[in-house]
Amino acid sequence: QVQLVESGGGSVQAGGSLTLSCAASGSTSSDYCMAWFRQAPGEEREGIACTDDDGRTTYRDSVKGRFTISKDNSKNTLYLHMINLKVDDTAMYSCALNVYGLACSATALLRREQFNYWGQGTQVTVSA
Repeated sequence: QVQLVESGGGSVQAGGSLTLSCAASGSTSSDYCMAWFRQAPGEEREGIACTDDDGRTTYRDSVKGRFTISKDNSKNTLYLHMINLKVDDTAMYSCALNVYGLACSATALLRREQFNYWGQGTQVTVSA
């Protein structure tokens, strides 16, 4: 069983920055894809960034150039470094893991049902 625990959310003003963390524990796989999703009130959950064991990274257009996804394998922790935050970035951010060889791609970010494990989420609130 795998557990994902996010941290690092909070309240910032527009233009600010935050770094989210997602610590993975349990029986993780060397053949993985990990992603960050977010869900704003009244909106559907959307994939915003992913990375996989081959080192691929993909970003949703709305966060390109502002968000950076990375993984520290020694700590089994996924990060999302966010700069120049906008009010529209306000959402609950969750990390997700696929352990069956899903490749990180723009298509993968659209297929949230293919992610096997999810964290509880961490709230990010950006004020004007």
